[in-house]
Amino acid sequence: MAHFHALVLALLVFTGGWCHCRADVGDFTACLQFFYKFWPPKGLSGTPVCQRYYDQYHFASLYSRPRRSPWFSAYLYTTPRGKRPPSSWKFEPQLAYPEADGNMMPFLPGVVDQNVVESQAVEQDYINSSYTRGHLNPSLHHQHHKDRSSTFTLTNVVPQKVGSNDGPWEFLEQAVNKTLSAYCLGEAFIVTGIIPYQKEERWLKNHRVAVPEYLWSAYCCPNYNSSLPAELKETFPTYAAIGRNDRNSTEEIVPVDETTKKQFRGYDVRLMPLATLEMYLRSRFGIDISIFYLQCSGSE
Repeated sequence: MAHFHALVLALLVFTGGWCHCRADVGDFTACLQFFYKFWPPKGLSGTPVCQRYYDQYHFASLYSRPRRSPWFSAYLYTTPRGKRPPSSWKFEPQLAYPEADGNMMPFLPGVVDQNVVESQAVEQDYINSSYTRGHLNPSLHHQHHKDRSSTFTLTNVVPQKVGSNDGPWEFLEQAVNKTLSAYCLGEAFIVTGIIPYQKEERWLKNHRVAVPEYLWSAYCCPNYNSSLPAELKETFPTYAAIGRNDRNSTEEIVPVDETTKKQFRGYDVRLMPLATLEMYLRSRFGIDISIFYLQCSGSE
């Protein structure tokens, strides 16, 4: 009971009271603006989370309660500015208490409320686990400080090997940043998600948070510069990628480049058309998955 009272007190201090006006967990209605044509990806099942920080929506995630991690996060790309914010990690109160305020909350020092522990990942899960907190919606892809700070919530991260997070996957995020900032005109929509292991789940040390075998990402830029360099002609209006999160995975989805630096070897990223990504998702999940409305064609 003391833990519950501590959470109530934290919520009151952070938000000025309870919010009974809208649920930000269980429905994407409040944050459809982060999806192309207000159309969330189809096929995957989970708990929708409208990620709210300081009473503003910043992105959306489809959360898996059994895995205690997201299936995907969706956001609007904006050209980054300034330094990366400090890693102040947060949680989603409404996953633990449906009547709680929808603003994400920072973890406080000391013992974490048990309902929070049971409903989602907490900082302790990642400590001494050999995995980093891998952003699906990265701070790098946002301009404003609050947008960037909002990405540091454990409902937006998955266990990611450092060789991926600090290597090929980071290089992909940087490449997408350069491409969209230079050639995309208007809004750019990005969805980034995970692919689980096919036969047997892998978990962090305490068997609470599931580890993905691959990460994937796709962007949709319906309006872009028509004078693209030749090497970018095939990358608009959509493009996609799959990255390895296990250097021992087989190579039928993403081959391994043996010439890569040793610390990054086995964490390769393969670029591909959107249709190819959806083919691999369909094969692994056993269901049809569509990421963007009409494949970001711009047609009605």
